[in-house]
Amino acid sequence: MKIVYLHGFASSPASSKAQFFARRFRERGIEIDIPGLSEGDFEHLTVTGQLKVIDRAVAGAPVVLIGSSLGGYLAALYAARHPEVERTVLMAPAFGFGRYLPVTVGEQGMIDWRNSGRRAVFHYGEGRDRNLNYGLITDASAYEDFPDVRQPVLILHGTGDAVVPVSLSEEFARNRPNVRLVTLTSGHELTDVTERLWMETADFLDVPC
Repeated sequence: MKIVYLHGFASSPASSKAQFFARRFRERGIEIDIPGLSEGDFEHLTVTGQLKVIDRAVAGAPVVLIGSSLGGYLAALYAARHPEVERTVLMAPAFGFGRYLPVTVGEQGMIDWRNSGRRAVFHYGEGRDRNLNYGLITDASAYEDFPDVRQPVLILHGTGDAVVPVSLSEEFARNRPNVRLVTLTSGHELTDVTERLWMETADFLDVPC
């Protein structure tokens, strides 16, 4: 089994959840790859660019995708376009990223961002503000809110998520028999329920706990 883990927005392969899952899988002799989705150029980050990074990491092989937040949305987008993806595990997936990011930024923030072409964003992986090009918005708007994923999907989402509402995962799971949604008493990061994340993921992938 090959696994590719996709970190969240303004994060990195060193994120606590990414490293938690890496340890658990490697302890069981399972290969896991955690690519840096911005490839060192966060300022010019786009959804299209990140999908290309995933494509290189997958390299046409059968794979399981695990994604957190924006990484979860990217996993769904990629799986909908690539049948070699066998299963996906989505943690607080940011469905509709291109539509909901402007809501988060606010009307005036979007005007300022569009006019200047860049916006300062806190990068959690680097612990500092980084500029982000407006091209992310124009690129993301070309992608569907809810990808048509046909493979088995496990969604793990906190009921107290104030960043990505759990209602988005509920909408995605509705009328999709291939999707199992597990709601947890947690927020967006889900770092206080990592053991539950692992148990649900291991069961879904038929991996020893």
